[in-house]
Amino acid sequence: MIMEFEKYLPIGTVVLLKGCKKRGVIVGFLVISKEDKKMYDYGGVLYPEGFVSSSKTILFNHNQIDKVYYVGLEDEENNNFMNLLKKIENK
Repeated sequence: MIMEFEKYLPIGTVVLLKGCKKRGVIVGFLVISKEDKKMYDYGGVLYPEGFVSSSKTILFNHNQIDKVYYVGLEDEENNNFMNLLKKIENK
């Protein structure tokens, strides 16, 4: 489960979404869907395939994550970026 993780998880994090059998990798944040114009917490791609085409991009919110398999790189640069994301989201 993801209870111990704060929103947002770093790039490269491998997750399983609720109701899914295939894992995904986080590759972006605060992505706006062309179809419904909604903002999603994350953009991702299938694991282990990676980016195949833009139509295979996964858009999802933090609360849709069922399990975290691997947490991406967490360093000072990532932490600074996460703080910026939180500020952007609050606007």
